[in-house]
Amino acid sequence: MNYLGVGVSPGNVSVYHGTNLKVIDRRVRVAELVLRCVICGLSVLAAVLVGTDTQVKEIFSIRKKARFTDMKALVFLVVANGVAAAYSLVQGVRCVVGMVRGSVLFSKPLAWAIFSGDQAMAYLNVAAVGAAAQSAVFAKLGQTELQWMKICNMYGKFCNQIGEGIAMALLVSVSMVVLSCVSAFSLFRLYGGNKAKNNSGW
Repeated sequence: MNYLGVGVSPGNVSVYHGTNLKVIDRRVRVAELVLRCVICGLSVLAAVLVGTDTQVKEIFSIRKKARFTDMKALVFLVVANGVAAAYSLVQGVRCVVGMVRGSVLFSKPLAWAIFSGDQAMAYLNVAAVGAAAQSAVFAKLGQTELQWMKICNMYGKFCNQIGEGIAMALLVSVSMVVLSCVSAFSLFRLYGGNKAKNNSGW
């Protein structure tokens, strides 16, 4: 996608720039596309690691099966990463289409929509990772005051794979925060371009 261009179109922002700004604009678009692809891939990986994790343990002749659905925080983590993967895929396609078409005028409403979407996804994933990490700590260390057992002592393989999934989700959250900064830069640069144009008219 191209946030800078020359000319005026209904609902779009007219910004005048030189060669240096065109180079910066292209680098921003490439960085955004790379981040969205990374987020999509890591989100799918995190959801698969957590969602497919199971372990059966026999306790006093009773078979107990550990699943991610036993912890609501893990269910939240899988859903959040699934949403992040779908969102990143859609936005990645938009980026590719914008790059193929070349210079395209970029409207402020669309810029605000993308910025808001990226912010929402970042908050959602950070919250999901925080909740899952807290549950993982309780499963690993237990809570003697509440008489919660150390679940990972019995389901070691299950906990290890959950830990890998949470690690992937953490990388997704960090990438989403960085992407939010990129979309914020792309949005507020539109206002900076208008300010520069207005100042040049004096």
